[in-house]
Amino acid sequence: MRIIDSVADMQAFSRNARRSGKTIALVPTMGYLHDGHASLMREGRTRADILVVSIFVNPTQFGPSEDFTTYPRDLERDRQVAAAAGADVIFAPRADDMYPAGFQTYVDVEKVTLPLCGASRPGHFRGVTTVVAKLFNIVMPHTAFFGKKDFQQLAVIRRMVADLNMDLSIVGMPIIREPDGLAMSSRNAYLGPQERTNALCLNRSLAAARNLFTHGERSVARLREKVLRIITEVPGAAIDYADFRDSETLEPVETANEKTLLALAVKMGTTRLIDNCVLGEEQ
Repeated sequence: MRIIDSVADMQAFSRNARRSGKTIALVPTMGYLHDGHASLMREGRTRADILVVSIFVNPTQFGPSEDFTTYPRDLERDRQVAAAAGADVIFAPRADDMYPAGFQTYVDVEKVTLPLCGASRPGHFRGVTTVVAKLFNIVMPHTAFFGKKDFQQLAVIRRMVADLNMDLSIVGMPIIREPDGLAMSSRNAYLGPQERTNALCLNRSLAAARNLFTHGERSVARLREKVLRIITEVPGAAIDYADFRDSETLEPVETANEKTLLALAVKMGTTRLIDNCVLGEEQ
């Protein structure tokens, strides 16, 4: 497995691979890899000749008061996880190579970025779409893999790829959970023992909403009431949003159906966690 830290070297590698007729899969990450990331890598390994994992804590998707400087980083640990999952290349660029002096070009996706995390993290998705577009131009993948835990991010990337006629396929992969149900996230490392236990309320509320839906409840107001009750009973839980949306357009809905997305963002102490489910899909 190679580690490449230069944009020019990564582009040269990918050009040579494509000239040789090889296909490239990309798993974009911010590092501090866990089994959720590894599940994307393992799938990418089966679908392409070359698997590239990018590791870059992208400064443009963090707000001024967010955790860019403290975001967990451990390249040696990441190297081991990526190698075990079958990666051929880790692309770990330098910030000044990704954003050279005078940088002033960004990618904006409009409507689908406005609700949910877009409402509470202004500018976040502009940073996401810009860095992902750059990664696509640098790595030149045929396929890229994203986890459904970041459901809105996946929707935004798909919209960007369709709107800008980018020549690659986007694959969304299922949420990977800890044995107790907590969605895997690099930010779980911030949680203290009690916060870690309390954080299970996210998955409990999703399960309760799915159970009500399975038994015939279609009123979003009643489903939301159940979700809010479960989360607000937990000490220290602060709800950013608990929204029901159309899973394709992210428009709000009042009556649930099989394609309705339930999306959560909840703070446990200072740690912001997200989770979601589509009511009609098996989890």
